[in-house]
Amino acid sequence: QVQLVESGGGLVQPGGSLTPSCRASGSIYSIDGMGWFRQVPGKQRDLVAIFNKVVGTNYADSVKGRFTISRDNAKNTVYLQMNSLKPEDTAVYYCYVYVRRPYWGQGTQVTVSS
Repeated sequence: QVQLVESGGGLVQPGGSLTPSCRASGSIYSIDGMGWFRQVPGKQRDLVAIFNKVVGTNYADSVKGRFTISRDNAKNTVYLQMNSLKPEDTAVYYCYVYVRRPYWGQGTQVTVSS
């Protein structure tokens, strides 16, 4: 089993920045993928950014140039640096890790509003 603990969401004004993080612990031998998805009420969960051993790093078009995904392998932690935030970035952000199967974090709310 793998446990994921997210932190770093919150309320920010348009144009501001946030950097949520997600730490994985448990039975981790090899992480095949780590990343972030987001979801707003009534809509599907969408990819934001992801590391994958097969395809490398991938970003949603809507966040390219504004968001940066990074990881600390020693800490099994993935970060999502979000700059120039817009109201349409408001969502619950979910951490994703693939260790023999997908695991999801509990979600962290990001609200962009003046």
